[in-house]
Order: sequence, then C-alpha cells, then structure tokens
Amino acid sequence: MSFPDRIERTLQLAQPVEKVWAALTTAEGLGTWFGNTAEVDLRVGGEAKLAWESGDTATLTIERVEPPTVFAYTWPLHGLPDGDPRRTYVEFTLAPNGGGTTLTVVESGFAQASGDEHKTAFSGNTEGWTNELGELVAYLDGKL
Repeated sequence: MSFPDRIERTLQLAQPVEKVWAALTTAEGLGTWFGNTAEVDLRVGGEAKLAWESGDTATLTIERVEPPTVFAYTWPLHGLPDGDPRRTYVEFTLAPNGGGTTLTVVESGFAQASGDEHKTAFSGNTEGWTNELGELVAYLDGKL
C-alpha cells in the first residue's frame, strides 16, 4: 500500500519577497507566526529552535538557504517519539508576483512512516500547515 508522501500549499501574498523571506527566516518572524519564541542560526547545518506557550518545542535543522528565494529545513515526523531519527523535509520557495509574492511550501518524507504513524503525522501536519500558514498571512498583514 502506498502512503501520501507530501503536502504542498501555494499562497499568493501581497507583500514583497523580502518581507516574506524575513517572516520565514528570522527569530522575530518565526517566533511570532510559527511559535511563540524562536532562535535562528540561519546557515546550512544551523538550527531554528521554536517554543510554544504550551511547553512544546521543535528543533529545525536548516538544509538550504538561498536568499531570498529558497529556505528549507528538516524536522521530526509529528507524533513519533522523541529521538526517532525519521524527519520530513520542508521547503519554502518564494517568487516575485507583481508587487507581491507567490509562496510555495512543500513538506515531504511522510512515506517513512506507515499505518497509524503515517496517519498521525500526515493528518497532523496537513491540519498544522492550514493553521500555521493562516498565522503567517495574519503576521504579514500586521494582525499578529
């Protein structure tokens, strides 16, 4: 049986590429729309550490930095125990579109899991991207 391996979303944003890039790659940006606080070491091999008021944390390992058009990281599969080595790959691609930006987000690697693990990870992140990208839009619109 084959399991879906990727989640892909494309947004048309009113803000220029540089502003969207900053929202994705700075501690201020990530710590506002993606977490409640963030630390970012913006280089390949660096980490972004996110924390939420709930006490949850996440560590992203930065895999690709091509300012201001591509930012990518890996992070643990949702729902798996701490220390599990399986990770998904998340890539943000930014392209100018008039005065705004076309943002494409692709998260892949879900086929590493199967059965209930896959269902938990894939459905959790599908719902998660809907919520988080809504918060990104609100942040860029000055509503967060």
